[in-house]
Amino acid sequence: MQFLLSGYYGFGNLGDEALARVIVSELRRRYPYAGVDILSAHPELTAHELGVRSTPRAQFGAVREAIGRADVVLSGGGGLLQNATSLRSLLYYAGILRAANKARRKSMIFAQSIGPLDFFGKRVVQQWCKGTSRATVRDERSKQLLSSLVHDLPIERTADPVFLYDDEATIDLTAHGVDTSAPLVLVAVRKSPGFQNAARAIARAVDRLANVHHAHVAFLPLGGLEDAQSATTLIRKCKSSPVLLPLTDIGTACALIRGAFAVIGMRLHALIFAIRYGVPFLAVAYDPKVSALCDDIAYPLPALWQSDAPRSFVERDVDALVDRLWNERETLATSVRSHAQEMRRLAERNFEVLDELVRA
Repeated sequence: MQFLLSGYYGFGNLGDEALARVIVSELRRRYPYAGVDILSAHPELTAHELGVRSTPRAQFGAVREAIGRADVVLSGGGGLLQNATSLRSLLYYAGILRAANKARRKSMIFAQSIGPLDFFGKRVVQQWCKGTSRATVRDERSKQLLSSLVHDLPIERTADPVFLYDDEATIDLTAHGVDTSAPLVLVAVRKSPGFQNAARAIARAVDRLANVHHAHVAFLPLGGLEDAQSATTLIRKCKSSPVLLPLTDIGTACALIRGAFAVIGMRLHALIFAIRYGVPFLAVAYDPKVSALCDDIAYPLPALWQSDAPRSFVERDVDALVDRLWNERETLATSVRSHAQEMRRLAERNFEVLDELVRA
């Protein structure tokens, strides 16, 4: 049995690298004699870190050969079938599925968020994903959208496989520039079309956490250098003095989040790690997938900022949300923990659906 995994791998994004680790680990547990090949931006690094075969994702001849070798092609996880990032990105990921289906390989949309898609994007998914064997999506909104586009495709709502990520490593927080005399609040931002609008609300929240609640606020660049640049831009907007943590590995990032008092997250996987470890958060919903995650766990706090419902910046609204995050922390933590186990069960379901596909 040969598996081929297509996703946003090899770019140094810690959330996606955690995703790859979980998927490879589960494939090895369930199929100990199977081969795994990952399409990667840095195949040598991916092969070394995960102990798999890795194919350069930009070399289309090599990609075609990898599809030809595979018995099952997995597209995901992540938010691949969308054209908010670019049409080129959508054509790439949908093209992998199209090529797999033309080659008569078993194919699966695996633990994805679907959309946003404009009219042309919907047509691409409708036509190029036709013939895909199975699909799991990580929120109810994605299930409804994909069901409306690919009518004969069996689709289940599951959860992101990163909910299964297990790393209980501990770290010395002071060695990472964290002031342990104050509660730690981590902020994970990323570049997005609405970043400048979101930045005002985030900066206001950071300043209130630092100046009113006396938190130690630190920016955690989960997406690598690009996130560090976005964090630097935002830090300059703050009146307080938050710090930027250095680029790090997945284990350290998880240990930091696990030890945090709270999280402010644009990065979806920052929020997933927070839920995984029972840490309350404020979401910055730059993309519908962030709102969908909050809806799926019935999170009590509204988003700090939401791209699809732009409104004028109101300082007292931000202040009130920050105060609720601080004052209701234990209630929020209980709410998050109550949903974490169910999200792990749904994450496991991705692999059960894959088992059904393999046996079919």
